[in-house]
Amino acid sequence: MIIEVIADTLSDAIAAQEAGASRIELITGVVEGGLTPSYGLIEEVCGELRIPVSVMIRPHSRSFCYSNEDVRMMLKDIEVCKELGATGVVFGTLTADNQIDEDTLKALLDKSEQLDVTFHRAFDEVSDQLAALQVIQKYPQISRILTSGGKQKAMDAVSEYQPLLQWTENCDLNIMAGAGLTPENLERFLKKVNVKEIHFGSGVRYGNSLLRPIDPNKVKEIRQNCLKH
Repeated sequence: MIIEVIADTLSDAIAAQEAGASRIELITGVVEGGLTPSYGLIEEVCGELRIPVSVMIRPHSRSFCYSNEDVRMMLKDIEVCKELGATGVVFGTLTADNQIDEDTLKALLDKSEQLDVTFHRAFDEVSDQLAALQVIQKYPQISRILTSGGKQKAMDAVSEYQPLLQWTENCDLNIMAGAGLTPENLERFLKKVNVKEIHFGSGVRYGNSLLRPIDPNKVKEIRQNCLKH
């Protein structure tokens, strides 16, 4: 089981690694759902950590529809991530009517060659998740989709995950569950939803607050729960 943990500081990233996280999603703007972090933070985290680091590529929180100017900045950010040692990037692209923006997606994927790619929770805003999944499957460079099944919290989307998991059962694209998962509800979730990757933000922090540091004991508890599955 892959355990991905959000970090927005070097100390959080190190704490997550030492407690048993498998991968870091590195961001800033945690309250806004995650934005591209500073180059200094990317360099420090990638230089210090032994586990993979995937960097958020998101220039603003207004929407997941990007202008030509936005895309130019995103391409530059991806290039810098390569130079600074990131192993992966995280992005998602939508049209104004909540379909996958394939033109922008192709441009970002071309620049992301040799990097691990996650399509993020923009997926939870599409009008038809199964149709969007079939579009994303056309691009084997994308390793996974982070999704809450279109619901506010993953625990509320048990039935919504099933067709996504069935559709990806015999391919290399993984469904990574995230949003509202905690050490307390993880075992119940995994009994119902057979995912290989799980994603944590507030659920591994003190007081379950995105504005507080990572609690290593929560990451360790999640690791122990995952060993049962």
